[in-house]
Amino acid sequence: MTDILFQWSNEYSVGVEEIDEQHKELVRLLNALHQAIHERHGSEVSRRILNELVAYTQVHFAVEESLMRISAYPDFTNHKKIHTSLIEQVHELQIKLDEGAAKISFELLHFLKHWLMHHILETDKQFGRHFAGTGMSTAWSPAVKASMADQRAWWRVW
Repeated sequence: MTDILFQWSNEYSVGVEEIDEQHKELVRLLNALHQAIHERHGSEVSRRILNELVAYTQVHFAVEESLMRISAYPDFTNHKKIHTSLIEQVHELQIKLDEGAAKISFELLHFLKHWLMHHILETDKQFGRHFAGTGMSTAWSPAVKASMADQRAWWRVW
């Protein structure tokens, strides 16, 4: 890839390994979409990647919200509203794409990049601090880590 839209760094770590790994996958998908547009792979390829990004985002939000419920996160309601708002915006975009009223563009990519960066650095980091303070493990066990290293891990398959 000649031009990366979003370069992951430890600055984006929220301190919860599962969430950090999922954020890295979101970044990978965002960069794949950027590459497809940059290299003019066509709308079908871009739409497939966007759909994968949206589906993965929904899974990620469900996992994150589950961890929030388990840890009795005090800002759960507000955080969930932020997630719901993004999903609604993206679904509206998908409808416009289906109707031919919108195109996947660099402007969309920059919106998604900005949203993800802002969300991780502010909203998700707050949750990460809360979760770490509960005493629950923020790291995967060796068995889980070995399983997740397998290329057939759940987020790489679906």
